[in-house]
Amino acid sequence: MRKFFSPKLLGGALAIVAVFSFSSWGLTQRAASIPSSTYENLKVYTDVLSIVQDNYAEEVDTKDVIYNSLKGMVKNLDPHSSFMTPDEYQEMQIDTKGSFGGIGIEIGMKENVLTVVAPIEDTPAHKAGLLAGDKIVKISDKSTKEMPLTEAVGLMRGPKDTPVTIHIMRDSFKEPKPFVITRAVIKVKSVKYKMLDEGFGYVKLNQFQERTTEELDKALIDLASKSEGKKLRGLILDLRNNPGGLLQEAVSVSNEFLDSGLIVYTKGRAAGQNMTFNADASRSQPDYPMIVLVNNGSASASEIVAGALQDHKRAIILGVQTFGKGSVQTIIPLSDGSAVRLTTSKYYTPSGRSIQARGIEPDIVVGEVPKGHLKEADLEGHLAAEGPAVKNEVKKPEVEKISAPAELQAKPADNGEDIQLKRAVEYLKSWYIFKGSTKKVS
Repeated sequence: MRKFFSPKLLGGALAIVAVFSFSSWGLTQRAASIPSSTYENLKVYTDVLSIVQDNYAEEVDTKDVIYNSLKGMVKNLDPHSSFMTPDEYQEMQIDTKGSFGGIGIEIGMKENVLTVVAPIEDTPAHKAGLLAGDKIVKISDKSTKEMPLTEAVGLMRGPKDTPVTIHIMRDSFKEPKPFVITRAVIKVKSVKYKMLDEGFGYVKLNQFQERTTEELDKALIDLASKSEGKKLRGLILDLRNNPGGLLQEAVSVSNEFLDSGLIVYTKGRAAGQNMTFNADASRSQPDYPMIVLVNNGSASASEIVAGALQDHKRAIILGVQTFGKGSVQTIIPLSDGSAVRLTTSKYYTPSGRSIQARGIEPDIVVGEVPKGHLKEADLEGHLAAEGPAVKNEVKKPEVEKISAPAELQAKPADNGEDIQLKRAVEYLKSWYIFKGSTKKVS
């Protein structure tokens, strides 16, 4: 099972997960190919461990020392690779089910400072007023300087209805401000939807979970049933602030709107990491006009869907540039219940674009990336962006990049109006005007 995720989601380690046995991973087979210099360096490691055990001023827990050294080894590879203790691995497995205890924020490291990527809608953090770009300088009485993400998550998690104090620094503050937030069981509802005027449907995907496609099907059927002639005239698919989720669900959602061709592919150093995912003839939706909303909080699996629909010219992408999380993490469980999360490949859109550290560029730009908002390219040690890979059979769409008028260059208006959504509705309506018809799609 593979999962595409963005930075750390409070309450769980977000990663692309694939469980391998030791034999399938090939650890035994590769042992003979390890250079002798590696064994020499390992001797230095064991020498230092022995010195610490025998000479440190106080007795040390050898397992803790080894775990901490493993954390440092893997952490320095890139922002998404990590070593997880048995407790951390178990926590991650629980959290990827879409329900966890905590306050409801995505966090990451920017310039070595713990930073809010985005608060999750309708959670305690969102209701308390935490904003994207907020710097978390202290959790309760602990400074977050040099604090690992996993430790920060552990401190902010806790039983339902218990308080935690988060000290926040933002540009408008003269000094850090404490936010007392009451923890809750965070249940991320995958799909929300409503009918807009004149038969246009709106579906928001908050995260790609195990039943997202199933819930999306139900939403689209319900929306169609409320439309004249039982057919939608158009759809707005909202992927804003969607941090990612299950790869298979991203492929399945894309397949709802595509009946053939490549959806996404991955490339890595190991042959087993090179995979392709194609659409089949099971598409359920007709070719009504479609707009996908994205922003700088749309990451990983969201970028897969947006990139696939854009490359196939199935939808117009509207909003601002996405997060740029284009790498794949594989989780390898270890014998003591711990696990290694390792970046093993990158994913590419049908036309061969790597999204890593670049993101998806909208066809229609509406809004601006909030000042101080974290993105993949801001993460320390992130994999570098790269040019297009070898082109596949699907040609990159030649869509003119359109900037909205200056008066629309903001996400929310002063009155709280969602300008990006309003603009998307206007474009859907104009599609029929340009076609010279106000009839529904057949």
